[in-house]
Amino acid sequence: MADKKVLVDSEKIKMAIRSGLPLTIITYTLPHDMEVYMGDILAAFLTELGQEHMIQYLTYCQQELITNAKKANTKRIYFKDKNLDINNEFEYNEGMQDFKRTTLNNIAYYLEKQKRAGLYVKLVIQYRNKKIKMEVHNNSTLNVFEYKRIHDKLSRVQQYTSVDDALNQILDETEGAGLGLIIMILMLEKIGMTEENFQVICEKGETITRIILPVSSSTQKDLDIISNEFEKRIEDLPQFPENITKLNTLLGDPDAKMSEIALQISNDVALTGELLKQVNSAAFSLVKPCKNISEAVKLVGIRGIKNMLYTVGSLKAFAEAGGSNEELWNHAYQTAFYAYNLARNLCPNDRDIIEDSYICGLLHDMGKIIFESSHPEFLSGIKSVCVKKGIESELFEKILSGVNHGEIGARIAEKWNFPKQIVSVIRYHHSPEIAPPDFRKLSALIYLADLMTHYQNEEIEFYQIDSNILNFFNIQTESQFKKISEKLKFVFSNRMN
Repeated sequence: MADKKVLVDSEKIKMAIRSGLPLTIITYTLPHDMEVYMGDILAAFLTELGQEHMIQYLTYCQQELITNAKKANTKRIYFKDKNLDINNEFEYNEGMQDFKRTTLNNIAYYLEKQKRAGLYVKLVIQYRNKKIKMEVHNNSTLNVFEYKRIHDKLSRVQQYTSVDDALNQILDETEGAGLGLIIMILMLEKIGMTEENFQVICEKGETITRIILPVSSSTQKDLDIISNEFEKRIEDLPQFPENITKLNTLLGDPDAKMSEIALQISNDVALTGELLKQVNSAAFSLVKPCKNISEAVKLVGIRGIKNMLYTVGSLKAFAEAGGSNEELWNHAYQTAFYAYNLARNLCPNDRDIIEDSYICGLLHDMGKIIFESSHPEFLSGIKSVCVKKGIESELFEKILSGVNHGEIGARIAEKWNFPKQIVSVIRYHHSPEIAPPDFRKLSALIYLADLMTHYQNEEIEFYQIDSNILNFFNIQTESQFKKISEKLKFVFSNRMN
């Protein structure tokens, strides 16, 4: 019977790349169709990143690492069957003399036993912080003899100038050991890497072989050209509303009186409505509704009013940019609502984070919103520059609307003089671990709220959410995360109806 082909979900690959999330595939017996599927995932992943030149080389590396991991699992079953101690040097050498012939002659038996023993091979692929990471895990930790053999092979790579050179020299030797690993390192060298890009570590009961590669210098150059060209043309985008800019200046004046601020707000119908809406929300739990602007200003405070201004001003600017993408805005409102409620429950003593959470959640995807809302002539102007500089329009679409939307949004926020905390969250909401220390917690909170909405829409799986961030907010299990998620979704849905 022919192997059943497993189809690649291209939308999930795009989501993982744009959000910096890992893609993970686990197998226990590694049948042929699974090997093919893993290769297809890698090829689609690299193609989406515009790194097609790496496909041939990394596919070989992936196959080599997966085969080695599977072999390590089989070895554990074999040694157990032979009643040999794999950690004893004499018994290890004795067992390895017949390991290959015995297991190959009865491979189905050994694969079934390692499946029953729960021995797996796990492939992890991730694009984050301008680097591609490919890992192969297996839950058979290396012993000292295996670890030494690997590093002996790695040290031999320096002897060879090419794959052909390695083949000729190693195949002439009686043992011929280590050929696959040596060729793999030589393959990496063909795309400008060295053995330093390859790591072997043991942690938490797993052996992890890891390859970390930067995106190609040509792609990074194209990325910078597009981002810089977009930044140059930000002047062509609608400016932040003048009345809000003036009010923001007034808020920054230490001599300004609350009565002056209240008067300025009362002259704008949209601001007045938004302020009263905020102060009469459940967050303030007032006994009776507030209808007085001066009182509302005192209740909300300077920071709260500033965040309100950025909310209203951004909505006006985006509307002037040529319309809006309803799906993106629905996601933005939902993320903002989740972020605010998560902040109140997970950071109850951090008033600044609570006050900033809603606006940061609302504007986290500002780069995407601007890209989707910009006038066609604005985007065609950037595309024409890309054509002149030899950048493919397909790469332009991928980079600008997806992979690089955090950077684009942050540059626009800086142009509009947004405060540092909002700029940082927009820039780092997919990689909060590298956000400036003062804004790392807020960035992590928005990351969590953002991914919670995608989890609810079945666009991502729980394992893809960074465990360090979950632990930081004391979320230990998927059931705990799901319970919080379902409660927020229920409240948000009732609020919107």
